[in-house]
Amino acid sequence: MLSLLHIAVILPFAAGILLALLHRLFSKIHLGWLVLLVPASLFVYFASLISAVSQRNPVSGQIPWIPSLDIGFNLYLDGLSLLLTLLISGIGVLVVFYSIFYMSKTEALNRFYLYLLMFMGAMLGVVLSDNMIVLYAFWELTSITSFLLIAFHYKRKASTSGAQKSFLITVFGGFAMLAGFMLMYLMTGTFSIRATITEWGQIQESSLFLPALVLILIGAFTKSAQFPFHIWLPDAMEAPTPVSAYLHSATMVKAGIYVVARFTPIFGGQGLWFWLVTGVGLLTLCYGSFLAVKKNDLKAILAYSTISQLGLIMSLLGIGSAALYFGYGESSAMYTVAITAALLHLFNHGTFKAALFMVAGIVDHETGTRDIRKLGGLAAFMPITFSLALIGSLAMAGIPPFNGFLSKELFFQAMVQITDLRIFGMGSWSILLPVVAWLASVFTLIYALIFVFKTFLGRSRSELPAEKLHEAPAGLLIPPIILGVLVIGFGLFPDLLSGSLIEPAMAAVLPSLLNGNERFDVHFSLWHGWTPELFMTIGVVALGVILYKLLPRWRNIYEHYPQGLTINNIYHVVLDNVQHYARKWTEAYMNGSVRNYLVYILSFTVALLVYAFFRTGEHINWNVQENAPFSLYEVVLLVTLIGAAVSIPFAKNRLSAVIMTGAVGFLVTLLFVLFRAPDLALTQMIVETVSVALFLLCFYHLPELQRGKSSRRYLTVNMIVAISVGVVMTFVALAASGTVSLDSISGYFLQEAYNSAGGKNVVNVLLVDFRGYDTLLEIMVLGVASLSIYSMINLNLEAKDLGARLKFRKEEKTDEEPDLDDDEDNTKKYGNSERSSLSWDTVPLQSNDVLLKTTTKVVVFIILTFAMHLFFAGHHNPGGGFIGGLVTAAALILLALAFSTDTIRKALPIDFRSMTAIGLGIALLTGAGSFLFGVPFLTQTFGYFELPLLGETELATAMLFDLGVFLAVLGVTMTIILQIGEDR
Repeated sequence: MLSLLHIAVILPFAAGILLALLHRLFSKIHLGWLVLLVPASLFVYFASLISAVSQRNPVSGQIPWIPSLDIGFNLYLDGLSLLLTLLISGIGVLVVFYSIFYMSKTEALNRFYLYLLMFMGAMLGVVLSDNMIVLYAFWELTSITSFLLIAFHYKRKASTSGAQKSFLITVFGGFAMLAGFMLMYLMTGTFSIRATITEWGQIQESSLFLPALVLILIGAFTKSAQFPFHIWLPDAMEAPTPVSAYLHSATMVKAGIYVVARFTPIFGGQGLWFWLVTGVGLLTLCYGSFLAVKKNDLKAILAYSTISQLGLIMSLLGIGSAALYFGYGESSAMYTVAITAALLHLFNHGTFKAALFMVAGIVDHETGTRDIRKLGGLAAFMPITFSLALIGSLAMAGIPPFNGFLSKELFFQAMVQITDLRIFGMGSWSILLPVVAWLASVFTLIYALIFVFKTFLGRSRSELPAEKLHEAPAGLLIPPIILGVLVIGFGLFPDLLSGSLIEPAMAAVLPSLLNGNERFDVHFSLWHGWTPELFMTIGVVALGVILYKLLPRWRNIYEHYPQGLTINNIYHVVLDNVQHYARKWTEAYMNGSVRNYLVYILSFTVALLVYAFFRTGEHINWNVQENAPFSLYEVVLLVTLIGAAVSIPFAKNRLSAVIMTGAVGFLVTLLFVLFRAPDLALTQMIVETVSVALFLLCFYHLPELQRGKSSRRYLTVNMIVAISVGVVMTFVALAASGTVSLDSISGYFLQEAYNSAGGKNVVNVLLVDFRGYDTLLEIMVLGVASLSIYSMINLNLEAKDLGARLKFRKEEKTDEEPDLDDDEDNTKKYGNSERSSLSWDTVPLQSNDVLLKTTTKVVVFIILTFAMHLFFAGHHNPGGGFIGGLVTAAALILLALAFSTDTIRKALPIDFRSMTAIGLGIALLTGAGSFLFGVPFLTQTFGYFELPLLGETELATAMLFDLGVFLAVLGVTMTIILQIGEDR
């Protein structure tokens, strides 16, 4: 059944789509005020679950999706998920509030908030999913929505380039993680994360265990910007500041951290896991902190600091996984400190880093720049912003009394304790780990000081006059002030988090270290004596301040590193070469010849089928004795069909070719009639009718067919390919009819069509119920195809229509006729801004036949009535939404051919693209509606009801799905026909 957890995940998506559709109704207010309700309500809901989760009462919800493959929309909220959901929703509230004052109402706010809410929902889906496939789906959705958010200012090349880099790297990691999930399924037979955790002892000896480990880590490393996949994060700073504050402090970059923590109970205790997670984390920590000092852009400094801080958390998860090697007992307790530090810093980093991103946005908003070389002295004009920057920076550097100090001290403690570890090949040289961590912390302090002092202290280097510099408005200050209060509050009163959030999260990461109702001993204090980690902090401060003071003397060391060896440069070189050689390879065979394309496709198909015959030849039964005898009608039809097909290549003009092609299709329709397949016959007939009309419209744009002499080689290749296809497909048909390796499933469909789906028309029941998912994907493909055709036709490409319409271009221009600019606006009065057609002088696409016009006025209504009959009767008799939509489209096409497309637009002022979207939406909502009743996606039901006038009537949910199919098919067909047949 649909649970509150499911509603929490779905809510951002529903709200985003609703606001995108209805945003014009709220033009007088900033859309952010409405959006604010979504994360606020989510935060309140998740906060209300803190008590239950901390008492070991996790919340869950299950909705079966594809039970046969163990795929379900199953959600599970434990301590780890709760920690992340509070960050996602809580920081989300502050970011949305901040964006209200940061984003102008003149920007595309409906698009911005749609992407932001979809990203929020996707992140909630990632951290709540108990099913690996569902987790992966949400994982890739975060990549897609982050791409859209980063490229929000899509006219800037830097924005689109950064979005592309982010997308390529994170999606690549997502594919690797999916492969890891598949390997996990092969080992366990389940996609459930909780079920897999219970079987970890049985799968560790599998040969697939280590490959799965590596693949899942690749996915986590790419999303959390770990070395060498970190390069996407700095370029992602081209996103608007609210996006950076959200994605790169508390959400997207934490997704990889979450996956590592979630799968630690499975892979923890393995040497490979320990070294990969710890090593990559420490390398990222050092690399990020070292490069952050080099940067001059405030957001770039924060980007590399985020990379560094993520490496810190990752290394802690790696070190803490050693506890699982020792298992339940005292020997593992000392290594659990690392997990405690990781989870605490996960939370702390979200607070101070979001505040710092907002401070950077405020500085940019008020001064027009983020370059520290053009800033300085802002503390006198922006004292509140300066205070917030100081609090956030010192917390990031791990200075007391801020919350970052607590997790940094635990980090040092874990690094000191790891020197005693004598497993996984650790020896006396393990002393290097705390040394490396300490040096990285020194650079952390340096870039924290750079962020504050270079921006707010010293002399002003701003290009703005002093009288124009002022403090930011309250709306921009309130969110970072709240975060600053949390930074100080959790620093002074750290134990507020220990029992409520951190300990339950630890129990989720290290479940095998607890027995029964045991709990981890988690307590934080600001002062815990003169410990080695405290002296390490003092050393960090001392050396960091000295190096900051001497920064001008040693900062030039960055200039000695060869730029050609940077990861960024390697990425661009590889990408450029891939694109170059891909273009060369594509140009080698994509030469514009449809004939060549067919040769490639058919030759590959023939080769593949021949190979399949050789591999499985001994299992094929060529029994043709039991085939039914041919009737006279079938023989006549086949001979006529072959004659029509053979005549097509010899046609003298395109019209003859179209007519013969249509004849082939209609003869196939008659074969379906003879074989008693009325649904197929109806569909084939209407598809053929629409196809013929489409061919005619396309050929209207093409020059007259001209036949020249073809070379012998050209004709020989054609003949070989044609004969090969015919022979191979004949053998395929004979093999298929003669070989029966499995029991036929048709008997099941015949028996259950009415019992399970309430329909007597088995074909329609298959389309809308048993195989409804196939139909859904098919109409999605049709929708994409129609939008592609629409886009190609309406692009202002340099190439003009070179076809038959050229005959109607004016060959001469008089002095009175001005030259027409191709770029002049030619917006039609029906609402769609089409490409300029003034470079063409065309004849109207309509018939002048009076008889056709007169007949059409009557026939159209007959066809539409028949279409409605097909739609409503299709569940029990031949018909259905697909054929009903095609017949309706055929009626409108007839109207367009008789009276022109303008007549259609005037009589039906409908945006058929929107109709396609509505149809897809209805089909999707019908499928998702089954979740409300706790049954798999697209499960249909039916019942009998007493209706006025109609009496007892069967009503089926399949009709709603069929309505979606009807609208989608009609919308797709008319979008294509009207665009190709437009009078331009």
